[in-house]
Amino acid sequence: MTTDASDAVEMRNALLRLRRGTGLPIAFGGLLEAGQQMRISELSGTATHALRSLVVTSGTGLGGKTVALSRPCVVTDYSASRQISHEYDAPVAVEGLRSVLAVPVVVRHRVRGVLYGALRTALPLGGRMLDAAVEAARDVERALVVRDEVRTLVAGAGTGAGAGPGWEQVREAHAALRALAGRITDPELRAELLGACALLTAESAGSAAGSGGSARVRLAPREVDVLACVAAGATNAVAADRLGVTPETVKGYLRSAMRKLRARTRGEAVVAARRAGWLP
Repeated sequence: MTTDASDAVEMRNALLRLRRGTGLPIAFGGLLEAGQQMRISELSGTATHALRSLVVTSGTGLGGKTVALSRPCVVTDYSASRQISHEYDAPVAVEGLRSVLAVPVVVRHRVRGVLYGALRTALPLGGRMLDAAVEAARDVERALVVRDEVRTLVAGAGTGAGAGPGWEQVREAHAALRALAGRITDPELRAELLGACALLTAESAGSAAGSGGSARVRLAPREVDVLACVAAGATNAVAADRLGVTPETVKGYLRSAMRKLRARTRGEAVVAARRAGWLP
């Protein structure tokens, strides 16, 4: 598993959230790379660079134990703990860490990284701190899920439009991402997600713009969301469940979109929306 700049930014933001939520002065972490190895890539509040680029293997040390067990782990005095192995005592000692917690970042039942929080004194790290650290990890998990879907969507778009199975999967992913965007509270992440959807429809939008007719149709975001679900084969009930609204609300958006697109049926609305560049 490779990481990119956006993943690194998300990790840095998560470390800041972890520090704010727990009150712990030190946080660090990283994502898994090849196999079961994790490289500590992001530091926040540290006094040295002893931990930077440290490679942690599954099952070793506190972070490796967290990766192996796929659950949070805590030690009150790192160097003296009998609950972990001690391959990384030297860099931990250079940084002066004593009490440390580690929380896994789990995406689709697979550990993708670890967030750590630490003190330079040997004090118990209570439940409130652990809960806050887990919440910071959940934020990273949600971001990684979205970015995984975006990468799949963009990669599928690169195959070009057509009626083959690959393009149908892209359309299904487009509908799922539109639905997910409506539940994202982070405005930057939501904008990134919708931007990826727009990239997928840019080619068809450009070709429709020169045709004069339906390209001038303006649809509301929720109307596009409903049409994306319909294009992926969803019933009104399924679309309502995906979008977090009632079936009657879905019907209302669909009627409105059909009126704007001058379509008499759901199928005609989808075709018109594709011609207008709203759907892949």
